[in-house]
Amino acid sequence: MTSTAARTPDRQVDFYFDFSSPYSYLAAEAVDAAAARHGHTVNWIPIMLGVIFKSTGSGPLTEQHPWRASYAVMDFKRSADMAGLPFAFPSRFPQAGHNAARVLLGLQKTAPHKAKPFALAVFRNLFVHDGDIQQADNLAAIGKTLDLDEAALLASIQDPVVKSQLVANNEAATRRQVFGAPTFFVGSEQFWGHDRLPHLERRLAELAATQTGR
Repeated sequence: MTSTAARTPDRQVDFYFDFSSPYSYLAAEAVDAAAARHGHTVNWIPIMLGVIFKSTGSGPLTEQHPWRASYAVMDFKRSADMAGLPFAFPSRFPQAGHNAARVLLGLQKTAPHKAKPFALAVFRNLFVHDGDIQQADNLAAIGKTLDLDEAALLASIQDPVVKSQLVANNEAATRRQVFGAPTFFVGSEQFWGHDRLPHLERRLAELAATQTGR
């Protein structure tokens, strides 16, 4: 599980997500399996939707027109039910996900086998257990359940190299015209939204068939 905004190599899916995005949570639970079915791996790339929204003049669904906001909350739950996943809309929403993103980026460099379990634990803490993913101490508690080194986890939040990587991820997302999360890329082909996973998987199946000569 790596995080780089470089050109997507063959047989890899770039997965741009924000920890405060309900649809990113749903995608995170499914994208690796979808990609693996067709011989692809997933490059998990955390971003900050707030940065993207400033570039596009958009904003969180729950902060738009009241009709759209209430529909979005209903659809989050309905989409989770369709996916067979637990979901509870957080009592504090949206939450800033930059600290969690920094921890993840640190793990991708130092303990890559722990990176995806940590990411999923953060998503579940927010969207299943109504947790707080903003505070460093809470992230450390999540890390403790995965036997992560607390000092290293907390240090990664303030690591200037890690901070620069998150900025670079946001810049790359902007260059690739990412306007929401989750967003997936297969090469230069873009797919936006958890509900586009079937489209993504269809494309991966086509590529796999081509590459195997079937």
